[in-house]
Amino acid sequence: MAMQMNTGGADGNEPEVMLEMNTTPLIDVMLVLIIMLIITIPVQLHAVNLDLPSKSTAVPPQPPEVVLVVVQNDGQVLWNGELLADTAALEARLAALAARTDEPQLHLRPQDAAPYGAVARVLAHAQRLGVTRMGLVGQERFAR
Repeated sequence: MAMQMNTGGADGNEPEVMLEMNTTPLIDVMLVLIIMLIITIPVQLHAVNLDLPSKSTAVPPQPPEVVLVVVQNDGQVLWNGELLADTAALEARLAALAARTDEPQLHLRPQDAAPYGAVARVLAHAQRLGVTRMGLVGQERFAR
């Protein structure tokens, strides 16, 4: 008995059309590309490089001298708790402060209802007389 194999069309001479794509070569190429990508990526270190200060025996610097200027609700100005009589007294103290070689920090603290004009005058006098180390303090309570 002879076996007969059907490989084609109706008359047996034409090959049957293949309807499925052979994906094996495609998968092989993709695997090779993935391996090449993994090899070429540098190894990632899970570390953070920090330049920590070395142990030093130096004496820490002295905290700067602070002059507190308070503008009260009625517009009057206090210099380290001392009430200043007029604008000339404020200008004299600001000029002496700016003339020092080790200029202290000037902290300006307006009270809650201090007039804007009084605070602006103190800032303008300080700028005009050359005070460079100045900051507004006490405003943390308004931050939200």
